[in-house]
Amino acid sequence: MRGLKGKVAIVTGGAGGIGSAICRRLAEEGVKVGVFDLRVEAAAKVAAGIGGGARPQACDITDHAAVIAAVQAFEAECGPTDILVNNAGWDKFAYFLDTDPALWEQIISINLRGPINLHHAVLKGMQQRRHGRVVNIASDAGRVGSSMEAVYSACKGGIIAFSKTMAREMARSNVTVNCVCPGPTDTPLLAAFFGEGEQGQKAAEGMKRSIPLKRLGQPDDLPGIVAFLASDDAAYITGQVISVSGGLTMAG
Repeated sequence: MRGLKGKVAIVTGGAGGIGSAICRRLAEEGVKVGVFDLRVEAAAKVAAGIGGGARPQACDITDHAAVIAAVQAFEAECGPTDILVNNAGWDKFAYFLDTDPALWEQIISINLRGPINLHHAVLKGMQQRRHGRVVNIASDAGRVGSSMEAVYSACKGGIIAFSKTMAREMARSNVTVNCVCPGPTDTPLLAAFFGEGEQGQKAAEGMKRSIPLKRLGQPDDLPGIVAFLASDDAAYITGQVISVSGGLTMAG
């Protein structure tokens, strides 16, 4: 894709299933990738597998000061950030009335406050350089809701609204901000939702039947749209929300 070779990217949650797939795809396009993750050993393994100057970076996205320090350390070694992919996320499935404020705070810190911290740390530089691409990995849970994910859905809906606002604020600086919303994707988080054994298998098969393409998403289904939105081919696209859901959600 045009305009990616030689760029520098930060991908949060880069050691996870979707995150590592995004890191690999960007590296294939010639991007120098910062694999940001709380689990630095796992991030180092991903970076080593990618090669091409990929760099692991320990980062607790819920801590604003830690995010600032991590971005500064990464940029001192690799150069200014051209692409920011906010991918890190976490949830614990439960009905809302069975949860408590401690769990709400943990979910909000990771899924809402974390990406906001990264925007604050990275976008000032993009604004000064008058160029940048931001791709926020939200969720279809933030578009249509999802049972047992009330606070997570609220966070992802918040990220969608925040992204549109940032797209408006940053447009004058030639910085684009877009959202990608995965549908049900075959990750450990979804496996935890289904549970184990025969009952879990039946739940997974039922969900597959509800998806027009008749399968769960895979981590490798996401990086293509992320790379596109980060490229010059998407230079005139900002403030948009794109679902990658096998047709489960069709928003016009």
